[in-house]
This record gives sequence, C-alpha cells and structure tokens, in this order.
Amino acid sequence: MWLAVLFVTTVALHHMSPESEQEFLRQRSTNIHELSRHPVRVLVASAMWIDGGYWLPYAVLYSVFHAQAERWLGTARWLAVCVAAHVLATLISEGALAKAIRDGLAPQSAVNTLDVGVSYALSGVVAVLVYRIRPPWRYGYLAAVLVFYGFPLTVGPTFTDFGHFVSFLVGLACYPLVRGRERQRNPKETVPVPPG
Repeated sequence: MWLAVLFVTTVALHHMSPESEQEFLRQRSTNIHELSRHPVRVLVASAMWIDGGYWLPYAVLYSVFHAQAERWLGTARWLAVCVAAHVLATLISEGALAKAIRDGLAPQSAVNTLDVGVSYALSGVVAVLVYRIRPPWRYGYLAAVLVFYGFPLTVGPTFTDFGHFVSFLVGLACYPLVRGRERQRNPKETVPVPPG
C-alpha cells in the first residue's frame, strides 16, 4: 500500500512546475520551521513523498529490504521499525541542526531546509535485517551497512547523513521486536517431513 501511495505522489510531483513542487514539498517537510508548527502532520506527510522524484529505484529498494522485513517480522513489527526510524532520526537530526544554527555553525535559513522522504525508514529496516542473516554472513552485512551509513559522516557530513546514521542505529536498537525471530524461517521455505 505504501509503495502505491509513493507511486501516486511521485506522479503528482511530476505534473507540477519546479517552483510549485518546491513550495508544496516545503509545507510537508520535517524541517525545523514546520516541525515547530505542525509536528505530527509533517512527520506523517513527509513519509508519503520520495525525495528526488524517482519511484522505480525506490520500488527496487522496497522489494529488496522492506518486503523482506515485513514478511519476516509481520506488518505491525515492520511498521514499528519504520515509524521509530523515521520519527526518531528526524527529531534527532533536526535537533542537531537547530543546535548548529544556535551555535552559528549553520545559517539561520537552514530552519526551512527541504526534508521529505522515506529514506530514514529504509535505513532502519536495512539495519534491522542484520538480525535476519545468519552468522557469519551477518557480520559482513553489518560491516558493509555500517560503512555505507558511517562513511558520509567522515567527509563533509550533512544533517541528512547524520539522520541516516541515527536511523541505522534505531534499526539496530529494534532487536526486542525481532527477538525469537532471528532463526525463524518462512513456512514456505520449510520442507515438510513425511510421517513416520
């Protein structure tokens, strides 16, 4: 369903002029200005748009990561990981940006920075899938994902890079939601044992 909503909203964006698109997305952005005025509305609305406007690459990522996590965890637990990663990473990264503005490390205009999209939820799901992979492959996957989200913080980090890393950590912290499912197989993968 979420993927279908993202398809519709992406098509809608492609029918707007660049100026209209920017203003439209800014009102749904989880930037400091909008979060201080309409926190719940923008936290929900920002998760209904794809930053960059290209649906097909996200559909592939959705199939590779989200679909696997939902099938493994069930819809409620998968959604809990998505919401936790999206909300906590947004609030923490925007809080860090607000502090940078107060300390004079970022311009005042950064309170209106465009910040929409589903990438924080994706980062959290990518991280929680660490627990789905059996050792020793788990550690290779974890190292690769850690480098993918950690490296940008070492070379000119942005608040979005910081948010992606935070959402990765949130996904790892969702272990209580996966406890007991680490080695659980999909029933379709189980080979039936013939009787006696």
